[in-house]
Amino acid sequence: MPTNELTERVHELRELKRMVEELNTEIETIQDCLKDYMTLKGTDELSGPDFKITWKEVVSRRFDSKNFKAQHSDLYDLFTVATPTRRFSLM
Repeated sequence: MPTNELTERVHELRELKRMVEELNTEIETIQDCLKDYMTLKGTDELSGPDFKITWKEVVSRRFDSKNFKAQHSDLYDLFTVATPTRRFSLM
């Protein structure tokens, strides 16, 4: 890929990432507004002609690997595997 094309693609990627951040901020703002409304109305569900919104508490259970490692480091080492990955980053 020629340098000028590479530079152009990097600029395009940066602009798209900026747009994504902007859209995510806008999405969050609208969601927060809807959550505030639901809190005000004392409901965890809203519906209309073409939508249904739920905002419910969900309890999940997660394995505390940090605590397990501290208390059972031998077992932790026995059952963990290293997995190589590649990370793409643009600075």
